[in-house]
Amino acid sequence: MKILSAEFIKSCPDPEQFPRDRLAEIAFAGRSNVGKSSLINSLLGRKGLAKVSGTPGKTRIVNFFRITTGDSWRRTFYAVDLPGYGYAKVSKSVRAQWGPMIEGYLTGRADLRGILLLLDVRRREQHDRTAFEWLRGIGPQAIVVATKVDKLARGQRRGALEAIRRELGLDETVPLLAYSAVTHEGRTELWGAIRALLDGAG
Repeated sequence: MKILSAEFIKSCPDPEQFPRDRLAEIAFAGRSNVGKSSLINSLLGRKGLAKVSGTPGKTRIVNFFRITTGDSWRRTFYAVDLPGYGYAKVSKSVRAQWGPMIEGYLTGRADLRGILLLLDVRRREQHDRTAFEWLRGIGPQAIVVATKVDKLARGQRRGALEAIRRELGLDETVPLLAYSAVTHEGRTELWGAIRALLDGAG
């Protein structure tokens, strides 16, 4: 998919601030420090568009990025970067606000067309399985993306992906894609999956 433009639109600490222009949306979810911002930058070919931090929990609000493509069918849509779950180093009061906001977005956002659930290919935690099981039950299609595959030798990757399928109980109806924000491996396949989600947006 050819990217004509990618721009940060707004950070929203409150659902009342979410965009209202009814563009289709693809959400990026995952454990804190799994590499969501790095993947978004790699996917869009824009360095520094999504802010990257080595500190878990840096994304504490919902960030909207408007993407314009050369695709005549779904020319413009939003990439939505959600706060990370898990071991974010923030106060309990802040974390208590995230849950309801994210749940409200994922269950009530009419423009949401799909969710990319990012997992570290090297390790999973209980948060990951819980998140996937919850996402699978709420409606929008979830695609699982194994990040940081450049950290594994090629001979190790198949086994790691099979472990993810086994640990999460994924059947063949759930796409599982491998991605590296360093080498951009998997970008074509991920864009194909996103295009399929957007094509089903109507």
